[in-house]
Amino acid sequence: MDTTSAPFSLHRIKTPAIRHLAWLCEAPQLVASAINFHPSEFLAADYLNTLNHWDNNPDAAPARLRAPSENRLGHYFERLYEVMLSELMGWDLVLKNQQIRTDKQTLGELDFLLRNPVSGELEHHEIAIKYYLGVPSANGPTLWYGPNARDRLDLKTNHMLSHQSQMTQRPETRKVLAELGIHEPVKPRIFMPGYLFYPNGGDAKLPSTTPGNHLTGKWRYADNVGAEDTSRWVRLNKPHWIGPWHQTSRPHADAARDTIQWVQAEGIPALFAEMVWHAELSCWVEADRCFVVPRNWPQNHA
Repeated sequence: MDTTSAPFSLHRIKTPAIRHLAWLCEAPQLVASAINFHPSEFLAADYLNTLNHWDNNPDAAPARLRAPSENRLGHYFERLYEVMLSELMGWDLVLKNQQIRTDKQTLGELDFLLRNPVSGELEHHEIAIKYYLGVPSANGPTLWYGPNARDRLDLKTNHMLSHQSQMTQRPETRKVLAELGIHEPVKPRIFMPGYLFYPNGGDAKLPSTTPGNHLTGKWRYADNVGAEDTSRWVRLNKPHWIGPWHQTSRPHADAARDTIQWVQAEGIPALFAEMVWHAELSCWVEADRCFVVPRNWPQNHA
């Protein structure tokens, strides 16, 4: 994936949180479903002007964008999503992170309950941002694992479609909503952008539920990096997994090599951006992404 050209305007945004928000507004999703939510259908035509105004006038930006970023990617992603809906689209937030419990257990949580001002309908949005690495199998389908390998694309897709998005259909949820004065039908929506990482030099098959326009990268084992040129690699730390990344300083080859050795020693995957110099912007911009994983991954992480 060439990220130096398609999101060119994103690299002009200096503030990371605003750049992340701009990415979220247009990011393709990892699941194709009739209940997908597409922000571009509801964003104003000039929403990028609003983002640029916030970028150039920090005091004008919403407080939630000016708050310190956090390493818990899911929480940070929820914050960006709320800003997109409330500040860019003008939707009314009815409920957020509403837990649904019985006497003995928690059945789930409603991420967002919102009023769609265009249709007038009440909508339930379940959201996630995900990164999966494809592991081909000689005798079966490709399995797409998260970096910690306890998460899988097929399992998450099924959970989103059959459980999370259907929570408002459960009698327990309807009871909770009725106690809050909400009696009308609720329309389910899902939003799951992210990246799929293909094995370096290999092939991987997509699930039938994955659209072809998803964002991509590569992955490889730390043992196999070898003499590969990593001089332009930069490690991406959360929340900067939400792309694209850019920096003014030249990448440090030693830092990338040290991180790859750390992956081998600690057994923890790391995400890198491969950088190229962009003369017009006078900075280094992300051209591709790569996960480096330890030996015996995913077995020792599943």
